[in-house]
Amino acid sequence: MLERRAFWFLRHGETDWNARNLSQGSSDIPLNANGLRQAETAAAQLVGRGIETVFASPLARAERTAAIIAEQLGVPVAIVPDLREAAFGMREGQPMGDWFTAWVAGQATPESAESFAALRARAVAALNPLLAAPRLALIVAHGSLFRAVRAEMGLSPKVRTPNATPLLCLPPTSAGAPWRLLSPEEAAGV
Repeated sequence: MLERRAFWFLRHGETDWNARNLSQGSSDIPLNANGLRQAETAAAQLVGRGIETVFASPLARAERTAAIIAEQLGVPVAIVPDLREAAFGMREGQPMGDWFTAWVAGQATPESAESFAALRARAVAALNPLLAAPRLALIVAHGSLFRAVRAEMGLSPKVRTPNATPLLCLPPTSAGAPWRLLSPEEAAGV
């Protein structure tokens, strides 16, 4: 079960493989020029939000996004290995397609890939110690990892998280209710 504490989540900025709709997985693909601009824009959106620390995946696209944001916010970045993206095995570098939908549904796992269930368990195990601390954190990671987190939140994992779009993740206020995800504009009144 996911620790019930508010946090910000941000999927890394765009890479060339994102732009081409290719599966990245554990391949260490860097941000492209657009991804760098997206990280700068996200940093500006997060100023004054009370973020005290940034945790990031060790993959270059997330680590660089986190560094740009942390510098603007004047907070530290900690690299957390288990925030890395799922390994997609033989599907890395290939177009996204029906295989990915079946993977998220738990119906099929590509050869040499991490299952969605394993990713979900890893995501919870990685996030819970980070969220247990009494400070507001920003998690900079990956789209599939956030699909796993969404599933733990009681939300559909069948939603693609846009690159470099900050989301305030608010725990449920009553038993059985799902988490709420708010954009920076929606979060202004919270």
